[in-house]
Amino acid sequence: MAAPVDDMFSRCVDPAKASNCVEVRFIDNIKGKGLFAKRSFKKGDTIFIEQPLVSSQFLWNASYKYRACEYCLRALETAEENARRLSGLPALSLPHPELCKVRPDRHQACPQCQVMYCGTECRQAAWEQYHKVLCLGPSHDDPDHPVNKLQDAWKSVHYPPETSSIMIMARMVATIKQAQDKGRWQRLFNHFCSRTANEEEEIVHKLLGEKFKGQLALLRNLFSTALYEDRLSQWFSPEGFRSLFSLVGTNGQGIGTSSLSQWVHACDALELPSQQREQLDAFIDQLYKDIDKETGDFLNCEGSGLFLLQSSCNHSCVPNTEASFPDNNFLLHLSALSDISPGEEICISYLDCCQRDRSRHSRHKILRENYLFICSCQKCMSQMDDADMTSEDEEEVEGEGETEGDDLEDEMTDV
Repeated sequence: MAAPVDDMFSRCVDPAKASNCVEVRFIDNIKGKGLFAKRSFKKGDTIFIEQPLVSSQFLWNASYKYRACEYCLRALETAEENARRLSGLPALSLPHPELCKVRPDRHQACPQCQVMYCGTECRQAAWEQYHKVLCLGPSHDDPDHPVNKLQDAWKSVHYPPETSSIMIMARMVATIKQAQDKGRWQRLFNHFCSRTANEEEEIVHKLLGEKFKGQLALLRNLFSTALYEDRLSQWFSPEGFRSLFSLVGTNGQGIGTSSLSQWVHACDALELPSQQREQLDAFIDQLYKDIDKETGDFLNCEGSGLFLLQSSCNHSCVPNTEASFPDNNFLLHLSALSDISPGEEICISYLDCCQRDRSRHSRHKILRENYLFICSCQKCMSQMDDADMTSEDEEEVEGEGETEGDDLEDEMTDV
């Protein structure tokens, strides 16, 4: 059963404003629902701000010392600490340290298991929503605890670059276990599309095929041992677990937070004499060169979340909106990339910028395997007569992936 319309806006920072700006409409049996503008928007306008139902930092990201609030994913390192770690320069000092918004004096640990939060509000919110069930207490570092075994098994089959986390599923179960109104939370989660295949197009999610059957069975057994709940027995059955797995894989929205990025944006906004501006810009440029040499592309605290209203946005290879996280936490800002007229469908892209620049064939391959549909946006329709093959560069990349062969695929490295 889908969530009622009122529920769709319930996680927005300003539900009344959001409901006056956009509406969810049923389109057809192929696309399902979509999000449409009720008024005009100018390029750059924020359409709504939304908090996820559940979210979680990626497990490998946390293991590599990207410290984030366990609840809202706010980066816990100061900008200077972050810059020192990413650049490998332990003596580095950032100019204008007052622009860093991280407040370590406000950070709090769970008194039982010691996981960290950015403040009292997040610690209490996590405890009241799911952490009573998932708190490991003194067993936090015990490798034999069922939750730790589940996390280790997930990490062994899903290596960076990460796109999902088994802990989203764990927090869904824990949330319903703790909730007084369990039916409402089930209704909210049931809103998300969880089909494992598109039978009409003979498409199956790439992680739910026969070759991953054994790994899914292992994860389901560990998931059941750690979290089984009679009320949710359907989620623990083989088919129910596949659906839950697909729900998180196809609906999860990536979240990225960075105290350093926030500091850089604050530096950009400073009004400085030209010489000081040139010096600061040169410092930042050199810092990013040092970080690229030491760390590469992995700059942020990264995770994913389930966003109720944002999940109603359909994909386009030429999107008119984009999601961002400028508050350095899990609050999603949906902003217009172009002017939008009343009645126009609001679309995001499920592909990143580089993927959107690839051929129609390559874009469709990614969308089929990860999101179970064939795109029919304006760009794809205009390229219908293009050959069903990738560019020479893409063939080289895909060829390299195939030479490493079945081992990479068997590790389920991309949800």
